[in-house]
Order: sequence, then C-alpha cells, then structure tokens
Amino acid sequence: MIEKMAWITGLLLCVAAGTEAKQPGAVQGSPFDMRKILDATTLGVEVLQDWHRVAGASATRQKLITIRVGQLWPGQDYRIPVRMIVPADRKAKGFHLTGGHQLRQLQRDARPAGVDVELIGGGVGLVHTIVQEPRQFGQGELARAMSTRFLKTLNPRFSIQYWGWPATLMRAVTAAYAEKDHFEKGKVAVSGGSKNGASPSVSIIHDKRMTALHAGVSPIWESPLRLCDRAAWDQLNAYNRAYARKHGLNTERVLHHGFLGGTFGPVYNRNAIRAGRRWEDLQKLANRLADHIFISRNLDKLRSRGVELCFHPGTHDFVAFDVPSGARRHPKIPVYLRANSGHGKRGHPAAETDERNRPAFLLHHFFDGVEPMLQPPSSTYEVRGGTLWVTVQFPGGSGASSGRIWWIYDRGPDGSAAYIRDMIPDDQWKDMKADPRTGAWSVQIKLKKGASHIDFFTNHGKVLQYKGKKYPTYLSSPYTRVAIGGS
Repeated sequence: MIEKMAWITGLLLCVAAGTEAKQPGAVQGSPFDMRKILDATTLGVEVLQDWHRVAGASATRQKLITIRVGQLWPGQDYRIPVRMIVPADRKAKGFHLTGGHQLRQLQRDARPAGVDVELIGGGVGLVHTIVQEPRQFGQGELARAMSTRFLKTLNPRFSIQYWGWPATLMRAVTAAYAEKDHFEKGKVAVSGGSKNGASPSVSIIHDKRMTALHAGVSPIWESPLRLCDRAAWDQLNAYNRAYARKHGLNTERVLHHGFLGGTFGPVYNRNAIRAGRRWEDLQKLANRLADHIFISRNLDKLRSRGVELCFHPGTHDFVAFDVPSGARRHPKIPVYLRANSGHGKRGHPAAETDERNRPAFLLHHFFDGVEPMLQPPSSTYEVRGGTLWVTVQFPGGSGASSGRIWWIYDRGPDGSAAYIRDMIPDDQWKDMKADPRTGAWSVQIKLKKGASHIDFFTNHGKVLQYKGKKYPTYLSSPYTRVAIGGS
C-alpha cells in the first residue's frame, strides 16, 4: 500500500505516450462538454485504497481513487485524487463536495468533524478532492506549460481556473455516482473559499446535479473591470497612481497587484499582451466567458432548478473586489459581509464572532425540519439635516433577531488599492432597533462634515437549531454607497 500511495503524484497529472498533435483551437461558447463530464466510462479510475471501514465516533466506509478529468491537449491528461466517504451501515444519499484539501491529507483516512459528522449521521456522504495550483503537488512544469499556452491562445481549456478546477469538481460528482453500491442520487452541496469558492460557482452553473453552494472570498458578479473594459481600467490606474503617490507606496506594485481587477482570479492582462494578444482579445474573451462563470448571469436558471446560494465575499477582499457595484446591481443575492474581512484581513473588533452560516446552510439544505437562514432584505435610506436614516425590511416572519450597521466614508473605487487597504474604523458601527409592528430595523447616523460619500451595510442575526444545538447565522443588507456632497 505504501508503494502504491507513492505513485499518487505521478497519477495526478500524467503525460500520455506519443507525439503532441496540433493544439486545439479556441473553445467557442461553454468551456465544458457536459457529455464528456458526465461520462463515467472515461474516468480511467486508478484505485489507491478500495472500500474499507474506518472506525471512529462517526464510522464510515471510504475509498481513495484517482480519476481522469480530461485532456488538456493531445498527450496531456489532467488527473486528480478523489476520496469518497459514506456511512458505515448504508448508502449515502447525495453528498457534500469540497476541494480544499492537500495531497498528504487525502492519502489518510478522513475523520469527519464539525457539520460533516451530522451529515454522515443523517445518511449524507462526503467527497473530497483537490482544487489547488498544480505547483502545490509537484507539477510546476505543467502549471507553466498551461499558463504559456493560455496567454498565447486565450483558450480557456488551458486555464486552471476556467476549466481545470470547475471540471475537477464536476468529474468528482461523476466518479461518486458511478459507485452505485455506495451512493444513490440526492442533493449535492459544494462549499469552500477563494479558488474553492470560485470553482464551484462555475461548476454549479453547468452541472445540474449540484444543488447548493456556500462560497467565500470569491467572485459572484460581472463588472466593467472583470469584463476588461478599457475605460474602467484606465480610470482605475489613474486613481491608483494618485493613491500611491499620496501614501508613499510603490507605484508598480499598486498598479500590478496580482488579483485586483482580475476577470475571475489573477490578473493576466499584462502578460497576455506581452505574449502577443491585444486588449480587444481580452475583452472579447471576458464577455464570451461571462455567461459561463458568473453566478449573477445565471440567477433565473439557478432559481428554477431550486439551487440554494450563500456567499461570504468579504468587505476588503482582493478577489471579491467589487462588492459595492455588484450589490447595487444584484441586491437579492444572499450575502454575509463580515466587517473588514478578506484574504489576510483580521476583521473588525466589533464583528460577529459566533457566526456559523456554513453548517446551518448545509443542515437546512440536506435535512427536513431545519429552518432556513434569513433571505436578502430590502434597504432604504434618506439624508435629512446632516443625518443618514436607514431602514431595513425583511420578508414577513423572517425571524431576524439582531441588527447592526457598519459604515465608512470616502472609500476608494472597486478594485483599487484604497478599497483593500482602508479599513472601516473601529468606532463606525452601531446597533439597530426593530419595530415590533413591522419587523423593520432602523438606525440614524450623524454624517461627518466634508465627506463626499458614505458606504454602509447592515448585518442581521437568526439562530437556527438542529438536534438541540444552536447555530447563529447572519445575513447582510445590500452594500450601499450614498453621495452626501460634503454635507
């Protein structure tokens, strides 16, 4: 077994024998051929650990395999490991899929913890795979080859973020459901943050087997920057140059942040242009992919399928850098904004510390009798006599039990260095009051003189219960920017 496990790195991303053929042309429309994604006969399963019982507080049966996701180009397969976990005494009905795992971790039997214990106990399976940079498991050469081909061709098939990672998750679903003696069809919820929030956001658009998504610090909606609008980029660069001079920052670093402004992840614009592409090519690709990668472009379709969604984009995240404009255009997407949160951010000292959205979201999705989380409320405001009046209204009978508002003055535009660097001050929050007759939450803020605009959002709590355990949950009102003209 030890020798077999040592092969796993070689099995992940293997080069087939033979001479490489001509590279395929740019993919038109969807980056995915769903007939191939759903075809279990092409998985090329390699069994590393066959089904075996794993003892513990939550006894399970588990199997570890590697599968063929697909062919990146002629002669180059993309393979990944998948660990499947089911209750010890029955088939799993549906499962919770996650990609935020490391290679060494997957080699060991999984010990369910947290909400996964409840899921296994209720007959729901778990499927673990790897959605990570190939460099992290010894495949730096392939990662470089993919990047080079993508920049030269702008073919999303060569992109790990546009094709590799979303296809990994969808093929993991195919692999699990091919185990008919251990899984039966049911709900499939996907959760994760960063690349493991972005990747399932793409997958769930294309794969009707997926029924729920909880995603953090990852893109949700399109914006002019994400769609490579040249005017928007020129304005951003001009703002960032001025900001860098004002704060004594390295201008080159500010202008070429690895993520700020990226279409759906790292910014590749400059490198693509150096590789011979034109700015118009970048814009054309972004617009062609938009319907296939942004949740905001697919809301009606997802709602008609009954898909449940919850996002934690962060208020200061360099991947989800467009919360203000996104919330303005898509106020009904369920979002929780933890103040001063994002990649590498510590959070606000008054931010919620007991939030358990993800477990509550999963328990409600899989099990009957669990209350839903709050649904997105409406938010209205009025500026009167130097005071901002805010009212937030939830649908009737929502069960909201708390309300708190956060605000920041003169925040920089989407995707700017200021947007990421300038935090909500420690004293700019306030508890709200509820009207027992209408259920509306309201608050007043005395506006600072000389400010040109104020951004605000409110967070509201609801406590859910499952088997006697309490799960505090929170949802935000739409992030809102109000021009106050120096009042």
